[in-house]
Amino acid sequence: MAETTTPDVEPHEGEPHALAIGAKLNWLRAGVLGANDGIVSTAGIVIGVAAATTSRAAILTAGAAGLAAGAMSMAAGEYVSVSTQRDTERALLAKERRELREMPEEELAELAAIYEGKGLSPQLAHEVAQQLTHHDALGAHAEAELGIDPNDLTNPWHAAWASMISFTCGALLPLLAMLLTPVTARVPVTALAVVAALALTGWTSAGLGGAPRRPAVVRNVLGGVVAMLVTYVVGRAVGTQL
Repeated sequence: MAETTTPDVEPHEGEPHALAIGAKLNWLRAGVLGANDGIVSTAGIVIGVAAATTSRAAILTAGAAGLAAGAMSMAAGEYVSVSTQRDTERALLAKERRELREMPEEELAELAAIYEGKGLSPQLAHEVAQQLTHHDALGAHAEAELGIDPNDLTNPWHAAWASMISFTCGALLPLLAMLLTPVTARVPVTALAVVAALALTGWTSAGLGGAPRRPAVVRNVLGGVVAMLVTYVVGRAVGTQL
């Protein structure tokens, strides 16, 4: 019988893996959420104010206040949210360390059972569990049981800064479009700029995340259009009363 040989093939690098892309997805989520929120919320504010008054000072004041408040709110919200997630991860890792210290045999059997459940034979699963435990017990158990990389926990500051910066960049677009456009064209020009920006963020986020682009673009644009219509109607109603 011919001897079976293993081909000399290198693992390809094009396939993302869960633990390897955790930080990327965290930044992407915070950045896209911040940019979309900045675009939509600021567009709603300036379009609502523009529907009530033609005063450039009033539009600038409202838009700048909304930008500052929104950026700080996004940063604080992301920091608190991701800090809570990191605290939970740390608590789970501390529990795993304690179990590895107090009941190593039971933890080894648990790890072997996980790999056996994934399709390995009992003997091979036990051997794999032994080797991984010998190499890095906490890392092996954290990945297999919890889906956590102990050396790459989520960073709340990264999420906070990403949200604040992306919100500010997104908010500047409708604010500048409204302020730099003649009075008679302010609202339609701003609305078109917002639709284009939301289409771009939806397209980009879907591409970076490997998701279908069309649904992301449609969701972004529809949400922004509805928000602008509602605030425009409210602005017109309030402006008429005043």
